[in-house]
Amino acid sequence: MRAVIQRAKSASVKVDGELVSEIGAGLLIFLGIAHDDSQAEIDYIANKVSNLRIFEDADGKMNCSLLETGGSALVVSQFTLYGDCRKGRRPSFINAARPEVANALYEKFIAALKQQNIETYGGTFQAMMDVELINDGPVTILLDSDKQF
Repeated sequence: MRAVIQRAKSASVKVDGELVSEIGAGLLIFLGIAHDDSQAEIDYIANKVSNLRIFEDADGKMNCSLLETGGSALVVSQFTLYGDCRKGRRPSFINAARPEVANALYEKFIAALKQQNIETYGGTFQAMMDVELINDGPVTILLDSDKQF
């Protein structure tokens, strides 16, 4: 499982011009799910996301987590995080989970954040989405459950 986490002042998702979800301060999370991911990867990434100390404290240092700030999360499924561009000019998505598997794990990831009392919203799985973000910082963090980066 991979996640691109962006600290947000606000973020939203629209499908066909209609607002699906929006948050104020918190995290916009692009989530990629691999074909061999399971509950263990969900638990690892959800725990990292909720406890990463990437929000500023009273002294302006990145020392607070999403749990500590009470911010929200907007999770957007993004299979392209598993795009392999090492050969040729067209990415291969062979390592991305099939939609029926990915959707179930995506929903479980959202539920895992909600279980930690994080106000969490999602996009629309397999839809073409317009994602808007006012990045705070900017702060962008990459996570990989295989710890490749």
